[in-house]
Amino acid sequence: MTAVTGLTRVLSVVGARPNFVKLAAVAHALRRRADVDHIVVHTGQHYDSAMSGSFFGDLDIAPPTTNLEVGSDTHAKQTAAAMQRLEPVLERVAPDWVLVYGDVNSTVAAALVAVKLGLKVAHVEAGLRSRDRTMPEEHNRVVTDHLADLLFAPSRDAIITLRAEGIAADRIAFVGNVMIDTLIRLRPAARALGTARRLGLDEGGYVLVTLHRPGNVDDPDVLRALCEALAGLARTRPVVFPAHPRTRARLEAPGLAHRLGGVRLLDPVPYLEMLDLTESAALVLTDSGGVQEETTFLGIPCLTVRPNTERPVTVTEGSNQLVNATPEAILAAASNGVRRHVTQIERWDGRAGERIVAVLCDGARFA
Repeated sequence: MTAVTGLTRVLSVVGARPNFVKLAAVAHALRRRADVDHIVVHTGQHYDSAMSGSFFGDLDIAPPTTNLEVGSDTHAKQTAAAMQRLEPVLERVAPDWVLVYGDVNSTVAAALVAVKLGLKVAHVEAGLRSRDRTMPEEHNRVVTDHLADLLFAPSRDAIITLRAEGIAADRIAFVGNVMIDTLIRLRPAARALGTARRLGLDEGGYVLVTLHRPGNVDDPDVLRALCEALAGLARTRPVVFPAHPRTRARLEAPGLAHRLGGVRLLDPVPYLEMLDLTESAALVLTDSGGVQEETTFLGIPCLTVRPNTERPVTVTEGSNQLVNATPEAILAAASNGVRRHVTQIERWDGRAGERIVAVLCDGARFA
């Protein structure tokens, strides 16, 4: 591919469902620039329609220029395959900037390949830390941040973390949260769908569940306890559970499925429908990072089934609460102290994508 004279060439690498939501904010901001050539490479880490294909239409962004079709595998094999398949693409395109998003295996794979080719890397959603070294994503975050030339921080606490790790201030830009850009832009379309109503659910009258972290769904004892907790919640109000494919597989194991009681299992839900379900819920139970941010912005009570979070601002300033993966802890938290709490977190204002583009293309500074 031959470079076009006068254009800044930006190549975004995405691989999984949360990346697409973040990409959408940047892609929409770049679309308004006549002096930018934006190329999107999908590693194929998430590859079925429910987890990948339908998202591009929902988010109103063009399909990827290239799909590397890496698929599922162990962390090592998946990361290695992404690196092997991405290297010739980066050599051919020779972008001015390689943008990586979030904390999945595709993120760290792209950062490693790019820096070894001498290409500049920018990390969208930099500086998040759970301090939990058992989480694969934590290693991806740390490595990517220390490789990247530019670090786009979503919150003030992320900047403090990066500076404490010795990263120079001139590599960090405080741009805000790109997830919230996409939420704000598509919120009216999501609400117009009436997803909760179509499913026979009353506004503000049900619990929405998303669980996929290995620590919650791969250990049969933990998953059994979570099923009992959900069944307990379902005795007092509807519980809706759009299940990640690997979570669904674990739930179908003998001795688990019947423990869910009246919980309503759904297939993975497209972005717009999921956003509407989130805003219409009385309570969200999750282990997802993005859901913690969305519920905080919307003011929806959220119980995060984890001992820690890489998004502490959602707890200190938002509507999020950490809870242990036991029926007693979850049921107690659900009945005590969960309330709607709308807060305005600095620069979660729908303009993070614009700030990123201003830094990349105009040399702007956001501290």
